[in-house]
Amino acid sequence: VQLQASGGGLVQVGGSLRLSCAASGRTFSTLYMGWFRQAPGKERERIAAITRGGSITDYADSVKGRFTISRDNAKNTVYLQMNSLKPEDTAVYYCAAKPGPGEYAYWGQGTQVTVSS
Repeated sequence: VQLQASGGGLVQVGGSLRLSCAASGRTFSTLYMGWFRQAPGKERERIAAITRGGSITDYADSVKGRFTISRDNAKNTVYLQMNSLKPEDTAVYYCAAKPGPGEYAYWGQGTQVTVSS
């Protein structure tokens, strides 16, 4: 499975960004998808996840109510809509995939998000 994340950039506090992650190499609808982030000097954090059909989502407390994960199985793409961005959201964001319960097995290359105050 190959994952290609895009959509990162520089945004001001309170602004919005939408990240995209295009998948290939496996039937997308068979994959659980997640978004992670890693800030300098911090451990990688899972911030959002979505089930194969998109009916169930889960969020870290740090982004709940501000970020929304969604997927379009026809386009083999998962999205992360990020609103009300804060400086502490600055990080490299990664999409990841797994075929079933357990650890994420496939990772994208990361896209930088910088929130300026």
